This record gives sequence, C-alpha cells and structure tokens, in this order.
Amino acid sequence: MGAKIGFVGIGQMGAGMALALTRAGFETIGYDISPLARERAKAQGLRVTESVTDAVKGQDFILSSLPNPKDVREAWLGPKGILAVGPENAVCIDFSTIDAETMMEVGAACRARGLGVLDAPVSGGPKEASSGNLVLLLGGTDEDLDRAKPVLDVLGDVQLRTGEIGTAKTVKLVNNVMAMGNVVIAAEAFALGVAAGVEPEKLFGALSQSGGRSHHFLKRFPNALESNWEPGFKMELGEKDVALAIDVARNLRQPMPVASLVREMMTTALATGHAGRDVVALLDMYRQMSRGDGRNEP
Repeated sequence: MGAKIGFVGIGQMGAGMALALTRAGFETIGYDISPLARERAKAQGLRVTESVTDAVKGQDFILSSLPNPKDVREAWLGPKGILAVGPENAVCIDFSTIDAETMMEVGAACRARGLGVLDAPVSGGPKEASSGNLVLLLGGTDEDLDRAKPVLDVLGDVQLRTGEIGTAKTVKLVNNVMAMGNVVIAAEAFALGVAAGVEPEKLFGALSQSGGRSHHFLKRFPNALESNWEPGFKMELGEKDVALAIDVARNLRQPMPVASLVREMMTTALATGHAGRDVVALLDMYRQMSRGDGRNEP
C-alpha cells in the first residue's frame, strides 16, 4: 500500500495493531516510552524507534494506543510530544480508552494544526488486535474516516460510527462498565455454585448454555477453570475504565451506585494480590474469600 504509519504506544494492544498493519503492507514504525515494550514489540517483528520524532515525522498516519488520559495528553500535547514534533498532512487516530474531554482536547489541537483526527477506541483483546478482528468505535468527520479507511479496514471489519470526536470514547466507557459489571457478578455467582458443591467444569458447562451467559463469561471463564490468570485485559485497566466512567457520571450528576460497587470490588482485587492479572481473576478473589486463608490457588 505504501502509506507510512507511526504508532505511539506499543504495549499488548498497540503492538498487535502495528504488526497487523505491517503484515498488510503499511510501512509501520512503533514507539513506546517503555524500553521493555519496545524490546517486546521488536522481538515480535515490529520495526521500532527510541525517538518519538522518528515515529512521527513524515508519516501519513499517526496512531496511538495508551493506558490512560494522562499518558494520552503527554504523548500528544506535551512539550516533547507528537504535536510538538510538527507532523504535517497526517491523519491522527487514537485507540485509547479514555474520557471524551481528553479526546476532544487532543482533537482540537490536531485540527488547529491542519491534521485529520479520529476518535477510535476498540473492543477486543491482543489476539483480535493482531489478527485484525477488532470492533472499531469511530468518531470524526466523513472526510477523515474516508482517508483512514485503508488503515481501519485492516484492523477490524466491524466499524461503528458514533458521531463527533469524543462520542466513541463515551460509548467505550459505557461498554466497559457493562463488561466489568458482568465479570464481577459472574465471578461472585460462579464462586457460590462451587462453594455449594457443584464441580466447576459442570457448572461452566451448564451456565454456558443458560440465560446468565455472556460474551465475557464464555471468553474468560475457561481460563479461570485452569487457574490461568494471564492478562488479556488487566485488572488495573478494568478498574481504571470504570473509574473514568464514574468521574464522567459525577460531573453530569448521573447516579451510578452499582458501577461504584463494581469499581470497589476491582480495587479490592488489586489490593489482595491480583494486580497484573486478567479481570477474570476476580473469581480467584472470591475463592480466597470462601476459604478465608488469602491463598492465590484453587
């Protein structure tokens, strides 16, 4: 295809997307503030740089996938960030899960420099990122979406328009509140079934065919049955997303009492040894509660 892409933020998700774009024929280079992230991405076959300038200058598209609003602001708006380097004629796309206000601030700064900009959080994990099977939530103008279509088509067949810049971030936060709430209640209910004497495999087999099942139950609980807590979506990221949604709700005076409890349960998991694990490790937290011994084992 020949188009040049600079990708800022090459952790699990960013590296997966950057590699998918590389395989599709884009000239892709990745940058991350973390040397470890750069080393891991390079080991997977991605061309990387230690300089944000090298990642951004002369690119047709500048993409970012970062953990939180603070990192997004620093990467795009900081004194040594993307816009300070002075990209020209590029389309800027941010895939991060952050608040709409931060995205709108970045979008306004991009447009003030004559750059295209898209708000494009994703649904899916590292596996879907690498295989190009993400669900893309898209906010922006028709013109910028048309320019970015070749890139977006590589990353996901399901592309859902949400409106202007910022709306896609809001939809993603709403989605993640629903998803994390589901994982919390599924873990609590599943722990009840096991404590009451049902074999875990039989319980999963029955629930996977019953009305209580969900996307995340079917996707994550098979790993939990094997006490596999390797992160597809880390506990701290889930807690961060719910917290962001609660902050938005507070500003709008929109009650979210159940989401607040979901966040507290995830914070409890982080405080009891489950940081760095997949969100389904909430089940292990409930197991510990059942045993009352605090051990991280089935």
